[in-house]
Amino acid sequence: MVHADRGRNAIRDRARPARPDELRNIPWLDALSAAERRRTEAALVVGEAEPGDLVCRIGGSPTYWFGVVEGLLKMSNDNADGTSMTYSGLPPGGWFGEGTAMKREPYRYNIQALRRSVIGGLPIDDFHWLLDHSIGFNRFVMNQLNERLGQFIAAREADRQNNPDVRVARNLAALFNPVLFPGVGELLRITQQELAYLIGLSRQRVNEALRTLEAQGMIQVEYGGLRVLDLAALRSSAIAPNSTSITLSSLPRKSTP
Repeated sequence: MVHADRGRNAIRDRARPARPDELRNIPWLDALSAAERRRTEAALVVGEAEPGDLVCRIGGSPTYWFGVVEGLLKMSNDNADGTSMTYSGLPPGGWFGEGTAMKREPYRYNIQALRRSVIGGLPIDDFHWLLDHSIGFNRFVMNQLNERLGQFIAAREADRQNNPDVRVARNLAALFNPVLFPGVGELLRITQQELAYLIGLSRQRVNEALRTLEAQGMIQVEYGGLRVLDLAALRSSAIAPNSTSITLSSLPRKSTP
């Protein structure tokens, strides 16, 4: 079921049909017609990933389109020199790699489990069948691609500022994205250490930023998780105050003779 060195066989060996409660946690099934849904539910499988297991690895060929039914994953690029760049956390409800699956090209990133997780998998041939036959599924995939593009643009802008508080706010705003991760809702089950892994900061620095955001009324730190109180304000704080943007008024004007 999985193309990865670590955890590949274990996840594949634990693959099984999805239970009814797990199917309810797959958001795009509601976009399908009754006939499309019956066919798709028969093809879907789920498997359990242990912490550290790779669900996808760089260079592997896609055989499934994956999603998080339960748990937490991270999308990253691990270089040969030991450095790593994390692109995104993947909480419940998040399906990923649709671009790779559409082009049937090798993965350009690793997907790794941060905790014990339940991973959903739709065979790539069934993924393409839905693209060919389901208008609702196509709309879902287009919304995914559009939302993810906006997320990565915002991430690049925030990371250029090298402001730890902005980085924490940006990552939290991304994890609470209701389009990409509808299974999160208002409460994200995540530890400060897991958040530190995703952001690339120390747990102590993440804790400081969370307390700042909590004092500003944007989030509430709870036992075992974080609750968003003001998503709009959190998104606004994810933009560095000293960031610059180009507007029509800021462009040089051509002098008139």
